[in-house]
Amino acid sequence: MNKVFEGIKPEEFFSKYGDADSCYRFLEEGKWSKGFVCNKCGNTNYCSGKKPFSRRCTRCKHEESVTAHTLFHNCKLPITDAFRILFSICCNPQISAYKISKDECIRQMTCWKLRKKIMEWMQEKGSIFENR
Repeated sequence: MNKVFEGIKPEEFFSKYGDADSCYRFLEEGKWSKGFVCNKCGNTNYCSGKKPFSRRCTRCKHEESVTAHTLFHNCKLPITDAFRILFSICCNPQISAYKISKDECIRQMTCWKLRKKIMEWMQEKGSIFENR
């Protein structure tokens, strides 16, 4: 399994990814590291979208969220909570949903579903970003 946050200590992680903007910036840099390509028409030109960190195709006007086609696609949790759970799982893949639920004060079923999604995604893709 790919270690997304390998070598990062918990204190460093929480100071670096403690707010939503930092998390979205991390996703933005990873998702579009090779440049933006519209999923609808394949155009590479874009402008800023209506929502922060989203991009809008200049040809077909399709707007894509920074979380679309990533591990966090359709995630209902706040991005900071989802990042903390991802960090916990990357540091300790054997951690239980019960432990995550207790640590994060989030419903156990929510933690179980996200943990399952993270484990499957990392085994299939090897990254939290879509393979292009």
